[in-house]
Amino acid sequence: MALQLPPLALYIHIPWCVQKCPYCDFNSHAIKQGIPEQEYIAHLLADLDQDLSLVSGRSLSTIFIGGGTPSVFSAAGIGQILQGVKQRLNCDTDMEVTLEANPGTLEAERFTGYVNAGVTRFSIGVQSFQTAQLKALGRIHDSNEAIAAAKLAKQLPLKSFNLDLMHGLPQQDLTGALADLQQAIDLAPPHLSWYQLTIEPNTAFASRPPILPPDDTLWDIQQQGLELLQQHGYQQYEISAYAKTGQQCQHNLNYWRYGDYLGIGCGAHGKITLPSRNAILRTVKIKHPKGYMDISRGYVDSREQVAAEDRPFEFFMNRFRLLEPCPISDFTAYTGLPLSTIAEPLKEAEQKELITITDSHWQITDKGARYLNDLLTIFI
Repeated sequence: MALQLPPLALYIHIPWCVQKCPYCDFNSHAIKQGIPEQEYIAHLLADLDQDLSLVSGRSLSTIFIGGGTPSVFSAAGIGQILQGVKQRLNCDTDMEVTLEANPGTLEAERFTGYVNAGVTRFSIGVQSFQTAQLKALGRIHDSNEAIAAAKLAKQLPLKSFNLDLMHGLPQQDLTGALADLQQAIDLAPPHLSWYQLTIEPNTAFASRPPILPPDDTLWDIQQQGLELLQQHGYQQYEISAYAKTGQQCQHNLNYWRYGDYLGIGCGAHGKITLPSRNAILRTVKIKHPKGYMDISRGYVDSREQVAAEDRPFEFFMNRFRLLEPCPISDFTAYTGLPLSTIAEPLKEAEQKELITITDSHWQITDKGARYLNDLLTIFI
């Protein structure tokens, strides 16, 4: 079956942070001797130039600038990047442009400049409103700066903004977790990312693990937090994402719907559909800034085709993170495979009450969301 083109997005990675947080396993690097902003922008756009042949004639639906902490770049620098992208690619007129931002005072003062540069949505990394927790997490901002950043975002002519909040923090109890969540809700963001802290390999927390809440407390936090969010009009649409009506992050929706995305910048990942070759391409760029900006090496670390037998797992690994019904037609369109290739796994998943099936859609159940790994294993 012929592959069809899904929507196309662009992910831009800016790898620098003021300091590395002990829980972070993202590709980020603490600022030591200043940021080579102009040099890096030139490399980003050269990186994009090398990928243009993969998406000839296609339009961008969203841009997401992540990190690291992209808000360590100046507003002029972000504007330069966005202008360079728009000179190279067709962009939808109502394109969502998200910038991850730190709520520290310096970055907050730049917010207006970012909007003028073309940013339409902020994702503000609050993580907690409690001083002790922020210190334990290695954050450089305080509660007042987080609140001020959210209030400023409300006043700006943005399409939307997100607050990023964690729970299950070191020695956190139910009362503290719900107080954090209530504080975020009181600031009335259109979108909330609310997720549990996990200890990832190769992080400072992995070397020196903090004392985390017991499983019973984590369960109570999750259940009572979900009730609190629903009471205030936030609907869960992804495992850790909650939004008011119509305020879902369009970039993330495209990602979880198995859409395409170019990835430029240090360590950035991309996924591109090539119908003429019946291929789905996965790209990864060189991870370390020094290596990435070594012009003699190019930017690509790896570029591999997704084997046909791996496409069902990839598709469902993404699609079943969303709670919305999945159109059955998307599977054949975006994997190029007939439904017969997954008939038995679908039957097993339905029998185990992990999904429901209609003539037109698959729907993950509450049980399926709770045991997502078990559900995905069926499609390996």
